[in-house]
Amino acid sequence: MPSGLHSSRLPSSPQWSLLGCGALGGVFASLLTQSGQPTRVLLRDRHRSTLHPRIDFTSLDGHTQLIAIERGFISQPGQITRLLVVTKAGQVVSALTPLVGKLAAGVPIVLLHNGMGIAEQVAQLFPHNPVIAGVTSHGAMQGGHFVFRHTGKGETWLGPVNEAAKAYATLADDLGAALGQAGWDEQILARQWQKLAINCAINPLTALYKLKNGELAGPRFADVLQQICVEVADVMQAEGQPTSSDELLRRAMTVVELTADNYSSMYQDMEQGRETEIEAITGFLLACAAKHGIAVPVNQGLYQAIKEKR
Repeated sequence: MPSGLHSSRLPSSPQWSLLGCGALGGVFASLLTQSGQPTRVLLRDRHRSTLHPRIDFTSLDGHTQLIAIERGFISQPGQITRLLVVTKAGQVVSALTPLVGKLAAGVPIVLLHNGMGIAEQVAQLFPHNPVIAGVTSHGAMQGGHFVFRHTGKGETWLGPVNEAAKAYATLADDLGAALGQAGWDEQILARQWQKLAINCAINPLTALYKLKNGELAGPRFADVLQQICVEVADVMQAEGQPTSSDELLRRAMTVVELTADNYSSMYQDMEQGRETEIEAITGFLLACAAKHGIAVPVNQGLYQAIKEKR
């Protein structure tokens, strides 16, 4: 290989810096690296003394390989050219806070987490940075320290949270090169609400009853799923998002079928004793419902049940 070509693929700083290396972060870091896009993971300082193995990555077709990946630390992040945040929703702000004053103005921040209400906080923390919200339906599991499995191919969409972000639509093309598909949508809020509705329907039930997603397809859950979707549709309509409970239920059941053998992220978090994203999912819905004076008793009950389990 000519030396010039080789060096052109090894820039002085990674193209992508990933904050968060849980299930989704590990899978995305692996896919980005495999696509030839230089990637590193930014870890907390407590990981300095731990062994940093290669990523043990199992792809959708069951092929397992070890992937070398650069690591950095949040206290000394070095140069960041684009930041992909894949922590849990409740950890986004605290994970980003050490970068306040360190992240160069103009560096795009891409947020990929479940739930809503976080991106606006990030835009306030980083008023001089493009902030981009993303939704993804890829399935991911973490089997151990730096052991990750890609469990389902899904859609990924990015869109602008602030005005500065509108110039960064090409980031979706780069992500698409790694994921097989990624799109840019100026109306990302609508897609966030659609994803929130699906998460409200699937995540709490699978976590509480310890189910694979596909087990929600049986008659046992038909009534409660319909009630969840009626309540979410009421809130969405009040928020200016036209939809119907039938449409939300159809979308949710499509995801249930497509991810039948998968465990939801909330189920995985509960099983591992980790903090769930219930606040950013159902908690966000409840806050919007309260703002509009809308009763959402079924979602309220699921929220309370998850909180009590934790």
